[in-house]
Amino acid sequence: MHYFKLVFRSALLLLAVVLYIRERTHYPFTFAREVTKYSRLLAFIWLVYAVEMLLRFFPASVESMGNQKQFRRNYREVPDAAPDRKRMDRGVLASALAWIALNGAFGALYFLKVIDWGILLLLSLVYGVCDMVCILFFCPFQTWFMKNKCCGTCRIYNWDYAMMFTPLIFVPGLYTWSLCAMGLGLLIAWEIRYARHPERFDEVTNGSLRCENCPEKLCHHKKQLRRFLKKYRTLIRIPLPPLPGHTSGAGETRPR
Repeated sequence: MHYFKLVFRSALLLLAVVLYIRERTHYPFTFAREVTKYSRLLAFIWLVYAVEMLLRFFPASVESMGNQKQFRRNYREVPDAAPDRKRMDRGVLASALAWIALNGAFGALYFLKVIDWGILLLLSLVYGVCDMVCILFFCPFQTWFMKNKCCGTCRIYNWDYAMMFTPLIFVPGLYTWSLCAMGLGLLIAWEIRYARHPERFDEVTNGSLRCENCPEKLCHHKKQLRRFLKKYRTLIRIPLPPLPGHTSGAGETRPR
C-alpha cells in the first residue's frame, strides 16, 4: 500500500509539473485556465485524498498502526506500565516550529509575488511524495527531532495530511481549503485522543506497538537502505545521521 501511494503520488506530481511547465512556456501565463480544463482530474485527485483522510477518522484494517493506535480497539494493555509523555513529546514543538517556518517562507514568497499559486500546488504534491519517502526510506523528523523508534510509535504520524496541504492555505478555493480543513480536523482529533488516552500512543503501555506485534516492519526498508549505503562506503564517503536509539563510533566511515 505504501509503495502504491508513492507511485500514485509521484505520477500526480509529474503530471502537475508537465502542465505547469507547458503553461509557463506560453505567454500570457494561463495555468489557471489549463487546470480548469482538467477539472475532472482535479476532482478525482481531491476525491482520492478526501477518502484517504475520511478513513483516518475511523478504525480501518487497511491503515497503518502508526495512525490506528489512537483507537481503543488497537490498544493492548500492558499491566503495571505508565506512558512516558515527556519522551513521546520530545521534538514535537521543534517539528511544528520548523514546519511553520518553512511554509511561512513559501507563503511570504507567494504574497511578494516571487512565486505563484501553481508553485504552492506543486509544493503540496511534493510533500505528498515526501510523506511516503519518510515512511519507507528516511524521515528527517524522526532522525533530527523526534528520535522515535519507528513510524508505529511516531507521536505526529497523523499530522501528515495537515502538513501536506499547508501550502494550500494561501490558495483560496473549495478544493484547496476543504483539503486543509480535513487535514486540520485529523490533527485536532489526534491531539484530543492523545491528551485523553496517552497510553495508546506509547509502546511501553500499548502492546500493539511492540516490534513482535508489528505487521508492517516498515523499519526494515530504512535499515536495508542504510546497509546498502554502508556496503559501498569505500567508494563514496559522507556523514550519515545515526538511526534513533543508535550511536555511531568516533571516526566511523560512512558512505554517500
